[in-house]
Amino acid sequence: MPLWAAAPAETVLPGASSSAAARHDAVRSIPRDRLDAEGRAKVDAVLANVTVFRRFPTRMVTCDPDLYLFVVRHPDVVVNIWEVLGLSQLQLHQTGPDTYRVAESAGTSATLELLYHTNDLHVIYGQWSYTGPLLPRTIRGRCLAILRSAYTRGGDGHYSITSRLDGFVTVEPAGAELLTKALHPLVVKNADVNFVQTVGFVGSLSRTAEVNSYGLQRLAQRLSNVQPDVRRQFGEVVAGVADRAACVAAQDSDSSATHLTGRPTSPSIQ
Repeated sequence: MPLWAAAPAETVLPGASSSAAARHDAVRSIPRDRLDAEGRAKVDAVLANVTVFRRFPTRMVTCDPDLYLFVVRHPDVVVNIWEVLGLSQLQLHQTGPDTYRVAESAGTSATLELLYHTNDLHVIYGQWSYTGPLLPRTIRGRCLAILRSAYTRGGDGHYSITSRLDGFVTVEPAGAELLTKALHPLVVKNADVNFVQTVGFVGSLSRTAEVNSYGLQRLAQRLSNVQPDVRRQFGEVVAGVADRAACVAAQDSDSSATHLTGRPTSPSIQ
């Protein structure tokens, strides 16, 4: 059996926006009262000097909620899978309970920190730098990402997850004009594409866990850039997705048989 399985098509919802209204809505969605003093200071440092704001295209995809939350909170798993499959040269390593270090070949590097999370809200803060051929000197800045997620269970037992990502980027004064003039259109376009493709990939990951759990668990053992405990947890999450999918399929089969025969297929206990 092939390792990878196609996911159901994504539902396209509102498109990307950089409007003032979207930005205001994004700022209002930040749970400042639930952040500690250090977290609020980091958020405020970004919002005080925003160079670029982007609301990415909203996406909805069929995906197991446990798998979705796991990869959102452990992005190194997805990045390492891309690396194993030869899809990307991006490097992302966990450096602490909620912190990561990321580097990509084009010249961008960053440190990321998950400041706050619930099932439906994730707040990520980062510091980044770019050194590459597109600009004459290194530029640095900070970033803030707000991911909102909504879950809807369909009549077939599967979940549709809607993901909306808002991003704020601030650049040090010496590099702000360079970024705005030279990189802004490229950064925005690539960011939109990357988000859409990533959501689609997570949907495919969930579908693969349903139909080829053993193959995906074998792939998990090849993830050399994630911590052993995270690799083990990922295998357990994949197994859980397969178990839940099997239960849903069994229930559908029983319901179909009951509809055709007019009685349950399982024997009654006397």
